Amino acid sequence: MSKIQPLGNHVVVEAVKEDLTSVSGIIIPDSASKEKPMKGKVLAIGPGKMTSDGKTVIAPDLEVGDIVLFSKYGPTEVKLEGKEVLILSVDDIFAKIK
Repeated sequence: MSKIQPLGNHVVVEAVKEDLTSVSGIIIPDSASKEKPMKGKVLAIGPGKMTSDGKTVIAPDLEVGDIVLFSKYGPTEVKLEGKEVLILSVDDIFAKIK
């Protein structure tokens, strides 16, 4: 993966694809679902959001490698070196999974 540095309050995330299993045990591949992924691995983080006074940057509470849950409507899909990645605002991330 090339070096990518998101600007401002943005994060680059690689979607984590998960297969679902129905009640009867049938595996439903992620590709069968029309929903966008809502879970991903953080690849890069921007410096953060500037405060309203313009003097301080508030860094996101994230690290590269974190697994996060995010809004399915927030990210922008980008193809980078043949790999699909998502760029989204920190405000669209709901939680980190530990």
